[in-house]
Amino acid sequence: MPAAPQRSDLSDAFFPRAGEAVGFAEALFQDAQIAVRKRVAIEGGDTMGRVFDREQRATHGLAWLATYVEALRQLVAYAERMQAEGKYGEIEDLQVRIGFGEYLAQILGGIPMSQGETVRLSDLGLSRADVAARMTPAVDHLIDTGNTAARRARLAEIINHHTEPTYGNAGLDETLEAIREEMRKFSASEVVPYAQSWHLKNQYIPLDVIGQMSELGVFGLTLPDEFGGMGLGKESMCVVSEELSRGYIGVGSLGTRSEIAAELILGSGTEEQKRKWLPLIASGEILPTAVFTEPNTGSDLASLKTRAVRDGNVYKIYGNKTWITHQVRADLMTLLVRTDPKQSGYRGLSMLLAEKPRGDDGNPFPAPGMSGTEIEVLGYRGMKEYEIAFDGFEVSTENLLGGIEGAGFKQLMQTFEAARIQTAARAIGVAQAAMDQGLAYAQQRSQFARPIIEFPRVADKLAMMSVEILIARQLTYFAARQKDSGRRCDLEAGMAKLLAARVAWAAADNAVQIHGGNGFALEFPASRILCDARILNIFEGAAEIQAQVIAKRLLDGSN
Repeated sequence: MPAAPQRSDLSDAFFPRAGEAVGFAEALFQDAQIAVRKRVAIEGGDTMGRVFDREQRATHGLAWLATYVEALRQLVAYAERMQAEGKYGEIEDLQVRIGFGEYLAQILGGIPMSQGETVRLSDLGLSRADVAARMTPAVDHLIDTGNTAARRARLAEIINHHTEPTYGNAGLDETLEAIREEMRKFSASEVVPYAQSWHLKNQYIPLDVIGQMSELGVFGLTLPDEFGGMGLGKESMCVVSEELSRGYIGVGSLGTRSEIAAELILGSGTEEQKRKWLPLIASGEILPTAVFTEPNTGSDLASLKTRAVRDGNVYKIYGNKTWITHQVRADLMTLLVRTDPKQSGYRGLSMLLAEKPRGDDGNPFPAPGMSGTEIEVLGYRGMKEYEIAFDGFEVSTENLLGGIEGAGFKQLMQTFEAARIQTAARAIGVAQAAMDQGLAYAQQRSQFARPIIEFPRVADKLAMMSVEILIARQLTYFAARQKDSGRRCDLEAGMAKLLAARVAWAAADNAVQIHGGNGFALEFPASRILCDARILNIFEGAAEIQAQVIAKRLLDGSN
């Protein structure tokens, strides 16, 4: 490893320069927004959907550019808060400078949307002359002095001797840090030692572990006190999801099931439905699952075909659902169905709170009118995925969410923000797990008579993991705070999910690379984490869908 530089000079002009560079990035985005908006203008027989599909490279690229600009804003805001609180030390300074310089450089040189797709400013209609007209000396300085080999070497050196649970201050208050510590201890004792075995054997997460999660308040974290919850905000949900997913994504995702069901009922349920279901969800007495997706529909929920036919005081359900998580052990399904076949698209959809008996491996679907087949998956195990067939399965009409037919999609949309914020948090946890494994292996594994962490390209991987985890974490916390303040945050939530999922996959891939051949062996957790990370770019809105949603908000102000 090259000689490490001295401690960074925190008294230099970084903050004024960073502010100037953010202004530069914002101006570039505004120029690109104008250019792309012209490109998607509707002409002739075109429709908005058709134009957006044709111009996906530009529109999705604009979404990524907007995400990077917001990431830079939040990185500066984080640094300023930490400095004001006296918590801005060397590790935070290095991470901020490296991250700022690297993301600025990617904006100018190309932002990776995936492994084989890079968006450049020219794709968004900006010429070199357009960019040059916006350029400032601060941008060049921050790029030249930001992500340097010397800074990465120093950051890796600090990480190598780091003993804190996070690599750099997360920027949380004392209450949230206490929650993080509690979840970390639980995960370290009850999850981490067993997660690899659960994965390899495709076993359910044990019910006693779920019981302990219930005692810790995981399932009622954000529910109001009156319904048995803890009354905390979405930022606390991020902390819990992150730390539990750091142990095992399946454990972190158990909270997601309850969070989404609770949000649906709290936001759209009748008073009777709230009083009946929310305390049971908060206590962990019942386990909910989401039953939305159908074969060949994916994110196109408007094309759902599963029917709910009213017959007296029950709905009889007919149709098929797929990619249903934790279906066998769930007690309650939030079930999206078509109650009015005459209405096309979203208008005929309704949400049902469908009760079902809990199954097990011996008798997975004891309810009449329901059957299913397990979908074997690479990762994201511990709850199991199923394809479900309904043939006359009955749901009481009292369990129509809100007592209103045709409102199902609107009700579901109200949960998208929280779901994507939580998914981003899970992704950060997975990325952190990948870094934990990569770092431990790099410290223990020797080649040519020295630990491999002393080789620059191994050290660089670990340094950049810590930097991007910090960036994704701050973007996610920002979205959560927006949600907690009552502001619309679908844009921020989408950006957080988009970036965090990419960061998780990069971290997992690099952790495997650090392991070498051992990373490909099933006995090493790095192989499991790679499988777990891969799903994050697909569920809760695939990266392409997520970019599409962000772009529509940026260009026409709608979803």
